[in-house]
Amino acid sequence: MATSMLKSPTKLLHNQLALSSNASSRISTRSSIVVPVSHKRRSSRLFSVVSMAASSTTPVQTFLEKSPPSQQNLGIPIMVNACTGKMGKAVINAAEAAGVYVVPVSFGCEEEAGQTFQIGEKEFLVQGPSDRETVLASIHDKYPNLIVVDYTVPSAVNANAELYCKVGVPFVMGTTGGDRDLLLKTVQDSGLYAVISPQMGKQVVAFLAAMEIMAEQFPGAFSGYNLQVMESHQASKVDASGTAKAVISCFNKLGVDFDMDEIQLIRDPKEQLEMVGVPEEHLSGHAFHMYHLTSPDDTVTFEFQHNVCGRSIYAEGTVDAVLFLAKKIEEKDNKRLYNMIDVLREGNMR
Repeated sequence: MATSMLKSPTKLLHNQLALSSNASSRISTRSSIVVPVSHKRRSSRLFSVVSMAASSTTPVQTFLEKSPPSQQNLGIPIMVNACTGKMGKAVINAAEAAGVYVVPVSFGCEEEAGQTFQIGEKEFLVQGPSDRETVLASIHDKYPNLIVVDYTVPSAVNANAELYCKVGVPFVMGTTGGDRDLLLKTVQDSGLYAVISPQMGKQVVAFLAAMEIMAEQFPGAFSGYNLQVMESHQASKVDASGTAKAVISCFNKLGVDFDMDEIQLIRDPKEQLEMVGVPEEHLSGHAFHMYHLTSPDDTVTFEFQHNVCGRSIYAEGTVDAVLFLAKKIEEKDNKRLYNMIDVLREGNMR
């Protein structure tokens, strides 16, 4: 508590109100209160000023000041939500290696709220579900060219997208699931810049693009064929692969009758080891997909397969998506909603 004496109470009150007004912000406020002094001490001073900084520095502000961008950073700040997840950590490491500044604050679950986590060489503060709009707005104020990277959970996709659009922060959505039609509509209605893709691995996206071209140019080419789809992911992945769904949609256009609920999901580690052939060290992070086509008379078969161990392919693709989006924002591109095929077509990936 700091005290000072002034001869003019009126002037004092005016000055303190002005100071209080100038110091207010979304995250912190500084207020001053004029307090009368005991009559016994009035001969020596009339009033005493009590300056109270109830929340002059919040944990979020502390972390933002603690790890400012370095001169080596590219000038593109990103906020990686769900930083404690495996994809969050992979993206942070890939971004830092590429010279992208990662803001040391992340949205997480209630259990992680207020906790700090060491990821690479930086400490991160996790903000729980409360006050997210205020926190995101304050970070955006500090870094106007902020881009959010979302690798949260399917159930949070739509609410998170609505928040980003409301605050006006461009984002890269790598999380699968949620209501995808509503997700796209939310972004389109807001006019916000965003890259949304169920698959961030560049080479896998190239395969998807080839499938889409084949489906567009040769509709019905596989009419009558029987399709089997098997996809294996780490046990923590609760939903069916967005990539598998995209490939199946192409096969549907090619004349194959197949419903999404027919996908064979392999999540049991024992089956993954013995039946799928996933290396043991990658049981906690892999994506093995197989699409098997058989002709109506069983005389012809086609098989498409792509197996990914680890997460580096997705993390590197996500960083490319961030750099792509930052460029489009700087160029004020009329198109604002993109996918990873748009990133591929740009042709300037690292």
